[in-house]
Amino acid sequence: MVAPVAVTGAAWSTALGHGLEDVWRRLLAGEHGFVEVESPHRLRNPLAAIIPAREEEGPARRLRRLAVETLRRAMTEAGLEASADRTRFVLGTSLGAWLDDAREREAPLHTWADDVAREVGAREAPVSLSTACSSGSDAILVGAELIRSGAAEVCVCAGVDVLTPSKRLAHSALSTMSPTRPRAFDVRHDGMLLGEGAGVLVLESMAHARARSAPLLALFRGAGSANDAASMTSPDPAALGARLAMERALVDAGLAPGDIGLINAHGSATPANDRAEAEAFRATFGPGVRPCVFATKGAFGHTLGATGAMEAIALILALREGIVPPVAGLEQPEQDFPCSLPVGRPVRHDEHLGLSLTLGFGGFDTALVFEVPR
Repeated sequence: MVAPVAVTGAAWSTALGHGLEDVWRRLLAGEHGFVEVESPHRLRNPLAAIIPAREEEGPARRLRRLAVETLRRAMTEAGLEASADRTRFVLGTSLGAWLDDAREREAPLHTWADDVAREVGAREAPVSLSTACSSGSDAILVGAELIRSGAAEVCVCAGVDVLTPSKRLAHSALSTMSPTRPRAFDVRHDGMLLGEGAGVLVLESMAHARARSAPLLALFRGAGSANDAASMTSPDPAALGARLAMERALVDAGLAPGDIGLINAHGSATPANDRAEAEAFRATFGPGVRPCVFATKGAFGHTLGATGAMEAIALILALREGIVPPVAGLEQPEQDFPCSLPVGRPVRHDEHLGLSLTLGFGGFDTALVFEVPR
């Protein structure tokens, strides 16, 4: 086990609002952010979880605005300046606005991240990455490693993504889009609906956080990643990648499976994903008492490159507050699901260690472990 990294700030922008506490209350109430959104294409479902746009704001501009606004709120909460020495920005998205904006395609994919870092006043060029739906989780993983290696004292780690016509059409054509509503781990699960948003965590070395007496939101304990390379769009049915990611995260954190009391699952509500995650949890945590599993895509929609960062925040809040929100849309859990699930109402707990699992197109799997000291 290596020394934990301090989490001293967090912020998100979601279809349920922007304030950490306000959104958390709506999650506990089982609310969702889906509304009908116009599309130039015929889709399996007109619903999506969007953040109200400004007039005539295209996806490229919208991506940058969401990122800048959320980064600034996270930095304010942490009490830090973006221009401070040894502060790096690690920014992830899936494809951002690249598919829907011709000018965006003329430049490298990381141009948006350069623009965002410049606007918030960063001294150094950001680290940018795109690992499909694991992008937000991988931004946190990379930021923690930069701190552990001594390359940075502070890393501001973000996942950001916007809803665009191309993404909606693609998921409709792939039949990963639900014709009804997302119902992760429910016997009636039939797919996901897209959303958009941003999630930001501010990570610091413990020495840096202690030197300035920073309030501690949580500890980053460890991370693991893998790629099952099974398919461009489907998880490995045996869930080898997800299992490897979780096992590596536990080893990195110096923990055993029995130490984990809470899991934020990817929970996309596609039958293939739900089956793979169930198998991964069954194999990783073995028989006996297993962690409680919850998921937030039934509330936020699937925010693609933002989802891992947003779900890391939800996990930290669940650990900090001692309560797990219900899985929005879940009413009839699959009988063979190996872990307990919060159905219809929040569930209280006394756990202090949790894991967030993210699965992405292309076989990307990432697991993050956090601790909230009691």
